[in-house]
Amino acid sequence: MEFRPMRRVRQQLTNETCLEILRNATSGTLAVLGDADYPYAVPLSFVYTDGIIYFHSAKSGHKIDAIMHHDKASFCVIDKDEIHGDEFTTYFRSVIAFGRITIVSSLVEKLEGAKLLGRKYNPGDEAALTRELEKGLAHMELLRLDIEHLTGKEAIELIGKN
Repeated sequence: MEFRPMRRVRQQLTNETCLEILRNATSGTLAVLGDADYPYAVPLSFVYTDGIIYFHSAKSGHKIDAIMHHDKASFCVIDKDEIHGDEFTTYFRSVIAFGRITIVSSLVEKLEGAKLLGRKYNPGDEAALTRELEKGLAHMELLRLDIEHLTGKEAIELIGKN
């Protein structure tokens, strides 16, 4: 599939800036095709590595049902959202990843993805991570979004101020 080009190319972030935002952000919103083909968007914690975004999930629910029905998804991260009321605008910076999402079936990949998540949100505590994975890995799913297209945009006022 060919993705449409950004209309305001002057405001487009470089690929490296987009990846830096994904590496550093702590949450974003996953959008999938939900019940009766209504969009379903849910905020999630995540970890980015090598063109892949991992999320942890319960084993059942709206998100899992949607992913099993349709594997296309997008994930949006807001890096900056600064209101400038006197200018009637917002200084923003955001990234959107488009791709296909799957439920990880490999136990090895599930463990590695869960470790990446644990190390991101509780760095330096391997003992606690090991205990948590021993207790909870069997009760969770790991979701994998393979990025097919990545785009980022910032407010015109932020261009050159990164």
